[in-house]
Amino acid sequence: MLVYRPMKRQINTTTFEILQGDLTEMDVDGVVNAANKELTLGSGVAGAIRQKGGSAITVECEKKGPVHVGEAVITTGGELKARFVIHAVGPRWGEGDEDEKLRSAIYRAMRVADQNSLRSVAIPAISCGTFGFPARRAAEILLTTIVRYIHHTTSLKYLYVVLKDKEMLDIFIEVAEGLEAAGVLPTAPKAPTD
Repeated sequence: MLVYRPMKRQINTTTFEILQGDLTEMDVDGVVNAANKELTLGSGVAGAIRQKGGSAITVECEKKGPVHVGEAVITTGGELKARFVIHAVGPRWGEGDEDEKLRSAIYRAMRVADQNSLRSVAIPAISCGTFGFPARRAAEILLTTIVRYIHHTTSLKYLYVVLKDKEMLDIFIEVAEGLEAAGVLPTAPKAPTD
């Protein structure tokens, strides 16, 4: 169930939203899993995907893993509302070159979505949970990478950044507002005046 939708923008041909909610309940073509290299669906987002999506996702993960950090692969969505799960392997904080690895994981997830002609995708705060990536830094990388990607031709018509709690949502909105001020993210259209 979606909780709160505080930011929505049109970028090129894609509607982009930041919202608070449950990624596994999104009715989209694909959801992005914040995956580990082995594609083991353990805890956090991955655990929720395993629990709600069923064994078909786990079976495909076992066939496609391991995956390098910064890469992404696609599997069935199993019993989720989403038809597919894109498993993006983000970095663990402290392993080295984390910014570039996170940027690559996000970019690769969107490329996989395009390669499979997906029109709607929901993505979480990759690497911010048990992998320990600082949330504000991750938000800047994730949002900048997404905005730059959807400025080009893409099959994606709807792209949602779905955050599980209000604290993370507030960080992402604050970073997005900073990107608006810097001209990276478009501002909301002004309401007409009488």
